[in-house]
Parts: sequence; structure tokens; C-alpha cells
Amino acid sequence: MKGIDKKYRALINAFLAELYIVLLVFFIHYGVALDGETETLLAPIIMLSLFVFSAAVMGYLFLFHPIELYMQGKRKEAISLFLQTILWLGLLILLLIPLGGLL
Repeated sequence: MKGIDKKYRALINAFLAELYIVLLVFFIHYGVALDGETETLLAPIIMLSLFVFSAAVMGYLFLFHPIELYMQGKRKEAISLFLQTILWLGLLILLLIPLGGLL
């Protein structure tokens, strides 16, 4: 892994995934609030496109480095990085739950 210490890669990936989710929610929340009219054919097209784009972003954040390690023959390290990323994201979600009443 170039540039970033291996022990921080999972945390950074999970943080970036959570940041992407937060920014997406703000965009959806305030974008729909400003628009007012959502009963168009364009709305489902945009939502499905956004779903596909989100799957690609999350796939990159969760799978790119583990697959890269796996292809280099570092199977245990690849599995560890993948599981650590999932665990960090779970922890970040748990930390956000108490903020639900504040926002």
C-alpha cells in the first residue's frame, strides 16, 4: 500500500465511506427540499443512477486494496483489511446513532 500506513488504511476507507454517505444524504435532503416537485420521470432515473454510482464508490473503498493484496498473494492481510474496514464502518455508524436526535 503506497503512501498510507497499513494500520490506518481500514479506518481511512471506512471514514471515506461514511463521509460519502453523509454528503449524499445532505445532497438528497436539501436538493429535494429546494426542488419541491419530485413526481417526474427523471427522479427514478437519477435515484437508480445514484445507486449504481454509490455501489461503484463503495466497491472501490471496500474492495480495491484487499483485492490488490490478494492478487499479490497476501491473502490473510487482504481478508484482515476487508474485515477491519467493515468493523470500522460499523463503529462509525454506532458513534453516529446518538447524533440522530440532534440532527
